[in-house]
Parts: sequence; C-alpha cells; structure tokens
Amino acid sequence: MSVRGTVPRPGPRVDGGGRVEHRTSPARPPDPGHERRTKGPAPPPPPSWRNWLIFLGIALTILLLLRPSMNGTTPETLTYSQFLDDVRGDKVQTATIDANGGVVGQLTDGTGYRSQIPVALQDNTVAPLLDQHHVQVTGQGPASATVLSVILSLLPLLLFVGLFIFLGRRAGRQLAGGLGALTGSRAKLYDAEKPTTRFSDVAGYEGAKQEVAEVVDFLKHPNRYSKVGAIGPKGVLMVGPPGTGKTLMARAVAGEAGVPFFSVTGSSFIEIFVGVGASRVRDLFVEARKRAPAIVFIDEIDAIGARRGGAIVSNDEREQTLNQLLAEMDGFDPSAGVVVMAATNRPETLDPALLRPGRFDRQVEIPLPNLKERAAILAVHAKGKKLGPDVDLRVVARGTPGFSGADLANLLNEAAIVAVRAHRDTVTADDFDEARDRILLGRRDASNALLSEEKQAVAVHEAGHALVAVLSEHADPVSKVTILPAGQALGVTQQLPVDERHLYPESYLQDSLAIRMGGRAAEQLVVGEVSTGASNDLAGATQLATRMVVEFGMSPELGPVGFSGDGPAYLGQQEIRSRQYAEATQRVIDQEVERLLKEANERAMTLLSDHRVALDKVAALLLERETIDGSDVMAAAGMQPESLPAPRVLGEALAHRADGRA
Repeated sequence: MSVRGTVPRPGPRVDGGGRVEHRTSPARPPDPGHERRTKGPAPPPPPSWRNWLIFLGIALTILLLLRPSMNGTTPETLTYSQFLDDVRGDKVQTATIDANGGVVGQLTDGTGYRSQIPVALQDNTVAPLLDQHHVQVTGQGPASATVLSVILSLLPLLLFVGLFIFLGRRAGRQLAGGLGALTGSRAKLYDAEKPTTRFSDVAGYEGAKQEVAEVVDFLKHPNRYSKVGAIGPKGVLMVGPPGTGKTLMARAVAGEAGVPFFSVTGSSFIEIFVGVGASRVRDLFVEARKRAPAIVFIDEIDAIGARRGGAIVSNDEREQTLNQLLAEMDGFDPSAGVVVMAATNRPETLDPALLRPGRFDRQVEIPLPNLKERAAILAVHAKGKKLGPDVDLRVVARGTPGFSGADLANLLNEAAIVAVRAHRDTVTADDFDEARDRILLGRRDASNALLSEEKQAVAVHEAGHALVAVLSEHADPVSKVTILPAGQALGVTQQLPVDERHLYPESYLQDSLAIRMGGRAAEQLVVGEVSTGASNDLAGATQLATRMVVEFGMSPELGPVGFSGDGPAYLGQQEIRSRQYAEATQRVIDQEVERLLKEANERAMTLLSDHRVALDKVAALLLERETIDGSDVMAAAGMQPESLPAPRVLGEALAHRADGRA
C-alpha cells in the first residue's frame, strides 16, 4: 500500500521484483473554453527591395574581386635577363617603362609581357639597346590616384561592414525587440466579450466554487458591497497540487463575471536587468485599471513571491519585483474592480507580507479530487469519445485514487490510443485497465523475458501479497494480480478501495504492513529463501511503520506523541524531516519500528502457512494465466466472491482535512 502526504493515500499497490511506487506526471488541465486573444495590428513586413540590395551588393563585390582576371589573358612575367635576351633577339616590339623600372609591353608574336628593371643597378645600357633594336619605348610618370579608384578599392570592405551592421541590427530586434520589449508587460489579455468558460465546465470542487463565487459577485455588483461598507476581496490565492485545475478555475471566474482576464506567469516578470520586473508589474496594473473591472491572474506566483531574506544569495531583481507587487496590491482603490488571483503549489515558500489581509484575502485550497469528483471529471473529458457498454466511469474513478484532473484527462487519452492501436472505434473497459497500467507502471512486456525460476518466484511472491490481502479483514479488495513485467515491476498486485477513505484506523495500517510482508513471507515459505524482489515492499513497510510510531502515536512504548516535520518541501511530495527528539528517543523509535515489522512478517507467515494449499493454487493460476482477478484469489482461498457495492464517498460530512486537523 502506498503512503503519501501525512496519512496513507488509497491507491493501486505496486509490488513485485524491483517495483516502484507510481506517480503520474503533472500536467495542465485542458481548457474547454477557447478565449479570444485580442491582438494589435500586425507590423508591416520589411520592404522587398532591402533583400535585393543585399544580393546586389554581394554580386558587385564578387565582380570587383574578379575584375583583374576578366580583362583578358594574363601577361607573361620575364626576368631582367630574359628581357635583355629577347631585346637582343629582336623579339620585343613595344616597352612601356614607369618611374619605378616596371616594364610592360608586347612581343613580336603578339603576346604580352611584364618585367622589372633593377633601378639600383643604374644600368645606362638599356636605353641604347632598345633603340638599337628598334623597340617602341614609352615612358610613364607616377600614377595619380583618382577618387573613383579609391572608392572602387574600398567598396568591398564597405559592403562587408554594411552587411554585418544590417545582420546585427536585425538579430537585435528579433532577440530583444528593443528596450521597450524588456520593460513592457507580457500579460496575455483574454477579452471576455463572449466568455465561454463557466463553473459548469469545472467538474467537482463545489467548495472551491463557493469560495470564489463571491469574487464573481463583487465584480458584477460592486455597489452591493459599497452600500454596507464592505470591501470586496482584493486577492485570491489558489493552492493545490499540479494539474488540479487552478488556472481553469481562474478563467471560469472571469467567464462568469464577464470581465477581461489578464494571464501572466510569475517567471515572466524576472529579467536579467534589475528593475525590469518592477516595470512590468506597473505596466500590468496600469492596463488592468484601464479595463476595470478585470482579473489579473499570476500563475506560479512563488517564482516572484518567495520569502525575502531567506536565501544565502540575494536576488535584487526578484525582491524589487515582489516589492512593486506588494505596493500595487496595497494601493488598490476598493472601487477599482481589479481582483488579483494567483496560483501556487508551494504556499510555504511565499513571503508573509504577500499573504496578509488586504492583499491575498482568500486562500482557496484545490486538492486532488475525491471519488465523486473524479467520476464527474471523467464524464467531462469523455465527451467526444465513443465508450463501450462495459465502461463504468464510477469504476474507473474508484481505480484512480490520487489522480488529478490532468491525470484523468491523460488516462482517457491513453485509453483511446489503446483502442486505436487495436483497430477499434470504441473504448472498452480493458482499454482503461491497460492505459492505467501503462501510466502507473510503464510499458508491459511478455513474461517470457524472465527465466523459469524467476517467473516461479514472482508468481509465489504476488500470490503471497494477494492471499494475505484477501485474508485480512480490514484490507482493500484485491482487483487484479499479474506477473507480466511492466517498467521496473516484475509483478503487480492491485487493490482498489471500495470507499473514499479520509481516516485510517490502526487495524487498517497493520493489515497494510502484513500485506507488504506477504510476498517475502511466501518466498520464504515456498522457495526457502528470499530475493531482492521484496526491496520495495520492505522500504514501503518501513516508511509506514515509522510514521505510525513517529506521527500517529500508535506505539504503546513511546506513547501518544507525534513528531511531525517542518512542513512539506513541495506540495504533494514527501516532507523533509528535521529530528525533534533526543538520541534515546530515536533508539525507542527504531525498536518500535522493528517490532511492528516483525509482527507483520510473523502474521503473514502464519496466514500463508495455514492456507498453504490456497497459496499454491494462486501461484499455479498465475503461472497458467499470468493475470487473474481478485475473485480467483478468493475462490482459491475457499471464500465466496461477493460483488462490490457501488462506490460511495465516506466522510463527506466530516469537517476534517486529509491530515486529520480540523
């Protein structure tokens, strides 16, 4: 049996070799409403001639670089000695000599040439030699650079520099959008001219709806409150695990009130520059006041609302953003008609100044849905899906304790995918079972992946769990037993509670310990030795026994004392416990935990020894069929299988929270 929160949570047991406790991934609940987001006029596209200019500049640069090689054939380069020999051989027709001794000309065969007369030799025989062989000599003075030549020489460099500047500016606009994009509000505005999300779209959570209904009434009829001198709520903080529908509830409030809905996440306020977050908060509330009455919804407010001064490294940007938010909420005009709604799953990390009256006046808890609410949520998400006649959503809800609204939506989608994979148009009850196993355990493999002796050990192990559960008076009924590996579990024994439990008596917890130890006891009894397959069982049993002693006061040696932790480090997860007792008390706790575990193991051994024939029957059935129902286990134990009553919700009239506190 899995134990979560401050008291055990009912749910499918996951046992067998290498088993792990299931926990589905949080996801956002789907929004049945489709709000229309208002947008400003789209920015005009850049002119197309700019793109042509870029290509034209690149082409011109390439042409300029290749210009020397396009003027014709390249003249032949002659050494000074070769040049003199050609002159003596009457092979040189013309020669143009510049001031630096450079020679360019044409040979008698029509080919061009170039050479260099060494000026340092001060050779006076070259001119007479050229005249003697009738070479047409032309002198060329120093070349004067023109403006055009300078521009043409610098044009490639200028084009490259211009290209880099253009690309850099365009990248800067795309990444930052200018300085105004850093400081402006990033809230999404959902106009409520034709609101579609209503409280009827939010299945279950009637208590939470009543809490936020006053916000709707205040936004619709603010004069009713001002007449009697009452001030409407300024802020509503919704607290709950991920996937329970906090955002959907806020949109339903805006839809019922028919007012604009500003939605923004807490992390979107924070930027690399200090002061940007505070500026965004100011812009957001200025826009909300212009459109009042309106709702400002800040999701994951713990990103900016964490307790100040508690961290080793200070974050000036986050603290300035929080200070601005506190100032804006404190400076609200009561008649302005702006309500701030926020959501978080870490309320213990929020700054006390944010939670005081006058800012967040209401704290609405949105917990995991109970059995009745799960059935209603399944009915909402089942719209548009073809369900088979054997599908009972109440039975599906009974088999999904601890599931959030997002988890249930995912379950329906996975079941539909299983039906499509089987080439069927309708979703059957078997599809829901396979989808639930896939979510909780992972993909199921064939049992032939195990060795024969391993398969025998897993069958005995799961038979021990199932038989002890059937023989225990206060245990939840066994739903299914399988030895098909799935994920890290080599076998699974599932128990589904008939009723939605809110309080757990000591007898129920003791039965849970015995069931945990049943697999290991069966291996000891039949195989003669234990295996590593019971590691998860031992860890879960030790955790439950520790909480029975430390928190629930179920130890006669220690007495009616409870040592609770400092609170959950993350809502819905195991808390980090700080020890509040002495070493001597710790020794007593260890002894009591050991006593509870040994008693549970002895009880499981006794039950299985007295019903050894039934144990062998259940193990043989598992080896033959690989998956059996709880009725098969009861029949093997000689018990008459009884039909389970319709699921009902216990404790609806109890004014107790899940941890037993009023």
